[in-house]
Amino acid sequence: MTGLSELADKLALVSDIYAERFEIERSADWYLLKLQEELGELTAEHLKGTGRGRLKGADAAEIRVALEDEAADVLAMLLLFARHNKIDLDAALARKWLRYLPQS
Repeated sequence: MTGLSELADKLALVSDIYAERFEIERSADWYLLKLQEELGELTAEHLKGTGRGRLKGADAAEIRVALEDEAADVLAMLLLFARHNKIDLDAALARKWLRYLPQS
């Protein structure tokens, strides 16, 4: 176990706390639906930061922090989705993306 899977294991512990605290039953599709929700929130912050969304009283610094936080949520939910579905992202990234790098 290396890299992304180790991070996913840590995130799973946080997700377990969250699910218990808010009495959330995580079904097979919950991970994908939650990822979609977080992507929508990231999109909203991006639109605010690029002048195409309602600021709701937030300044540029607050919007930037919110954008970073939502990006973290998207990454966390993607890693949890992959973990739940037994997807080895390290291997998939190597197969799909990293093979194009020059071999040293």
